[in-house]
Amino acid sequence: MSEIKNGQNKCPKCGATDISLNTNTSLLRCNFCRHEFEPEKVSDPETDLSKLEGVIISSGAQDILVDSNEILTLKCSSCGSEVVIDTASALQARCHWCRNTLSVNQAIPNGAVPDIVLPFQIKKEEAKDEIQKFVNKRKFFAHPQFKKEFCTENVMGVYLPYMVIDVNAHADFSGQGEIETRRYSSGGKNKTTRYDANVFDVEREFDIVVEGLTVEASADKLKIKASNKTNNIINSIMPFDTENSVKWDANYLRGFTSEKRDTNIEQLSSAVQTQAKDITRHKANETLTQYDRGVAWSKQDFNVKGNRWKAAYLPVWLYSYHQKDKNLLHYVAVNARTKETMGSIPVNKFRLNVMTVLITVLGIILWMIAKPYFSSPEDTDLTWLFLLIGVIYYAAMYERYRNKNARHFHEKETKSTIDNLRKVDVFVTERKNLKMPKIKGVNNKSIDAFILSDNQLIAKLQKNYMDGNDMIIPNS
Repeated sequence: MSEIKNGQNKCPKCGATDISLNTNTSLLRCNFCRHEFEPEKVSDPETDLSKLEGVIISSGAQDILVDSNEILTLKCSSCGSEVVIDTASALQARCHWCRNTLSVNQAIPNGAVPDIVLPFQIKKEEAKDEIQKFVNKRKFFAHPQFKKEFCTENVMGVYLPYMVIDVNAHADFSGQGEIETRRYSSGGKNKTTRYDANVFDVEREFDIVVEGLTVEASADKLKIKASNKTNNIINSIMPFDTENSVKWDANYLRGFTSEKRDTNIEQLSSAVQTQAKDITRHKANETLTQYDRGVAWSKQDFNVKGNRWKAAYLPVWLYSYHQKDKNLLHYVAVNARTKETMGSIPVNKFRLNVMTVLITVLGIILWMIAKPYFSSPEDTDLTWLFLLIGVIYYAAMYERYRNKNARHFHEKETKSTIDNLRKVDVFVTERKNLKMPKIKGVNNKSIDAFILSDNQLIAKLQKNYMDGNDMIIPNS
C-alpha cells in the first residue's frame, strides 16, 4: 500500500477541495459544484486469508510518528481528551467527550493517519431519536439533575480509532467432556439434585481464519472497566461492517470530530491474541454440541501463522454527561452504521432505594400469605424469592440504567471459519452421583479478554514502554 499522507482528495469534476460526506447517499459531495462521486474502495490484494503468513502491517498501522500538517490533534483543557481536526476546514472544535471548545492553540503532535474509514450512514436526527428513546425508557429512576440537563442537541458525530485485524491460525485443544445420562433427586428428607454422566477424552484440531477482528486503538478506551467513565458503553456498540470501509480520505472528517490513535501494534498484540483465542474456543463449541455438561480443556494451543493489521476510523454518534457528585462520565452511544444503541444513565439512588424497600415489604407480605400453602421442604426454598425480591429488583433496575456489564461479544460476533477439522471423542468412564450440573473445570465457553483489571492493563502497557516499545501511557 502506498504511503498515506493527509489523504485529502479533490473533486474529480472541478478540482475543488471543499468536499464532505452526503449521509443520504454515502457519496462524497463537492460543496462548490455539488458533484457527487464514489469514494475510493479499499483494494485487497490478499483475498485468501487461509494463506496469510507472517505479519502484514499497512502504512496506517505503522508505529506512530510525529505529524503536524493539516490534520491536527487538540488537547482538551477540561477533561484531557484529544480530538483530531482538519485545519483546512476548521480552526476550532468541540470535545466530543465533555463538549468543551478547543482551538489550534492547544495543538499537540498528531497520531498516525488511518488506512481506512467507514463513513457515517445514520443521520444525526436518527441518532438523536435513538438516544432519546433509550433515555425515555429510563426516566423514572434517572438522576433529577440529568433529567433537567439532558438535551439531544449535544449529540456529536465522532470517528474513533480502531485496529482491524485478520488472523490465520492453527488450534489444537484437548481435555475431557461430559454428557449427562441421568438426573435424579437424592438425600431423603432434604433432597438434592444429582447427576450421572459419561466421560469422554476430547480433542479438536483445526485451522481457523478470523476476519475483521476489531479492537480499540485508543489507550484510554482500552480501559473497559475505567472507574471514572463508562468506556464499556463505547465497546458494546460493536461490531461494525468494516468490510464496507473505503480508503482513508480526510474529507470524511468534515462535520465530525475524531480521536487519534495513540497505541502501536506492540501494545495491542496481546489483546488481539487473547480475543482471537476466545473466538477460536467458542468456534470449537460448534463441534461440541453433544457435551451438555461442558468440556474442560487441559491443553489449548493456539498458534498464529499470519495476521494483517489495518488502522481504521469507525463512526459513532455520542452523547456524554458528566455526573459531578460521582465524578463519572456517562455515555450514550449509537453505532453510526447499524443503529446499535447502548448507554449509561445516572441513577437516582434515593428513589431506587425507596422503591426497593416498598417491594421488599410487599415480598414479605406475599410470603406470609403463601407460607401455609407450602407442603414440602423443596417448596420452602421458594420463600427466598419472596424475601429477596427487593434485592433482585434493585439489581435489575441498576443494571438496566447503568449497563456496567455491557460489552462487545467479540467471541460470537466476529466472523470466523474453520477448516481441516480433526475430531477425537473416546469414551473413558461413567460418573455417578455427581453434585454439580457441569463438569469440574469447564472452560469451553470462558472469556479471557476482559479478566484484567484496569490497573493490570496499565501495568502491562507500562511494562511494554519500559521494555523500549514506543507508546503513550494512558492517564489512570
